[in-house]
Amino acid sequence: MTSTVLDASALLAFLNSEPGADIVRTVLHDAIISAVNYTEVLKKTIERNGSADRVSGIIRDLSVAIIPFDAPLAEATAALYPETKPYGLSLADRACIALGLQRRATVFTTDAKWKLLKLSLKLKLIRNAH
Repeated sequence: MTSTVLDASALLAFLNSEPGADIVRTVLHDAIISAVNYTEVLKKTIERNGSADRVSGIIRDLSVAIIPFDAPLAEATAALYPETKPYGLSLADRACIALGLQRRATVFTTDAKWKLLKLSLKLKLIRNAH
């Protein structure tokens, strides 16, 4: 079982050589991402006038596994809504967190407000994590 779940923000940081990319690079060999977060990565790429085909090829070459958003993961994601609503977390955020909880894996993100959650989530902030 993998030990690392990537939030879209973490994978985008790596792909765009942003702060925290070096941290993500060290875990790519053992990383997975929810199909929902993968969609977000591709959407952000298109928004920034990048090539979604190019990015999907890079992700394939990195061997980051894309985990289907199935019924159990959808149910776990929905169940997180009451806890995450006060912090304004999105569906993609909840999908990432649910996958991390389901796999008992460390979730890598840039989103510091996730630290406020009262969940048994193993979390690694890839920037500004003093």
